[in-house]
Amino acid sequence: MDMQTKPPRTAAEQAIQDSFAEMIGQLPGDAAVMVARDKLLSAIDDAGLPTRRIESWHYTDLRSLLRGVPSKPSGRAGRVDPLVWGSVVLPVVQGRSTDLTAPEGMRLTPFSKVLQSGEAARLLTERGSDDLIGQLNGAFVGDGYSFTVAADASMDKIIEIQSVQSGGQVHSRFQAAFEAGAKATVIERYLGDAAETGLSTSISTLELADGAEVTWIILQGRGGNDQHLAQLSARLGENSTLKVYVINAGGKLTRQELHVDVAGEGSHFDLRCVNLLAGDSHTDVTLTLGHSVPNTTSREIVRNVVLGRARGVFQGQIKVAQLAQKTDAQMSCNTLLLSDDGEFSAKPELEIFADDVICGHGATVIDIDHSHLFYLMARGITEKSARGLLVNGFVDELIDEIDNEVLVEALETLVEQWLADHG
Repeated sequence: MDMQTKPPRTAAEQAIQDSFAEMIGQLPGDAAVMVARDKLLSAIDDAGLPTRRIESWHYTDLRSLLRGVPSKPSGRAGRVDPLVWGSVVLPVVQGRSTDLTAPEGMRLTPFSKVLQSGEAARLLTERGSDDLIGQLNGAFVGDGYSFTVAADASMDKIIEIQSVQSGGQVHSRFQAAFEAGAKATVIERYLGDAAETGLSTSISTLELADGAEVTWIILQGRGGNDQHLAQLSARLGENSTLKVYVINAGGKLTRQELHVDVAGEGSHFDLRCVNLLAGDSHTDVTLTLGHSVPNTTSREIVRNVVLGRARGVFQGQIKVAQLAQKTDAQMSCNTLLLSDDGEFSAKPELEIFADDVICGHGATVIDIDHSHLFYLMARGITEKSARGLLVNGFVDELIDEIDNEVLVEALETLVEQWLADHG
């Protein structure tokens, strides 16, 4: 009888097991939580890191790309100013939250306290056998925040979740519930130190009750040597609206997953994603979007700027259930490829089981239009500045959709700074 031999652990796989043995005594949770952690770690060890053979990881062979795993956090990072002055900041510094007083209309608890509650073990689960991010985060998560925005509350101030890391490992989780009619803008911001090598995992779960309106912005600006694996899961109630903006502008290896269930009739989901890729970085954005009820809509636009030897991936899957008549779902991916050595792979998918729908997808890869470049240079603008203007226009169109002028200006400044540093 032929026996399938399990391949030997890679250096990264061995380091994950060693890190767990080192950190387990410091991780919060009761006996049930520890059993759940052990189960998730065993799943990683049994399957190994994902390879190209796993369809959802086909373009991000983590077994090859994840060369090593750093030790536990060193504790040298500190808080920074919020992106928009006056925001409510929820800091996570080297993986540790702060016990804060919540603003009016909001209930707030550090996730370390949630992990110590009697039912916490049910939170540490995986989405499936290929859910490496869920497995890794569930095994190691130590802190983060859980918060609820009360029914009909309108949060006037932006909520900024601020994860600051300088080397080591950080595993965080953020639970957000928006009760009926709640309105809020949340920034999920990741910062790193280019001088250190860090590994971070993060899972955010969003629950939108009927009529909630939420803008959720993910800013990934980890250090140039960092490895960042993140996942956002969201469920939309009736007549709710979720607008997610993702800006990737850092990290050596990044995977951002988004799993969205448009589960309430009359609900709407938007995704606007900007990937700014340079050097020899690898960035993967993977979306699964389910329309499961009638009369729902969604719009997904991904824009990518690729420099150097950078590689990027967008996998977007839209599923329309048989019950979900009158669905209107549109998805597009546009790439500005500014280097002969750079790559970007786009894999759009539609699975439609209803017959009365409007669904579509498209993908383009282009270089800068030389007639536009010539037009600007003919008016005394240098070639570098002209290129910067055209690239800014390519991505700023998405950012301008945000209904907050101060926030738009801050995000456009972030993009301009990235282009100045890498252009």
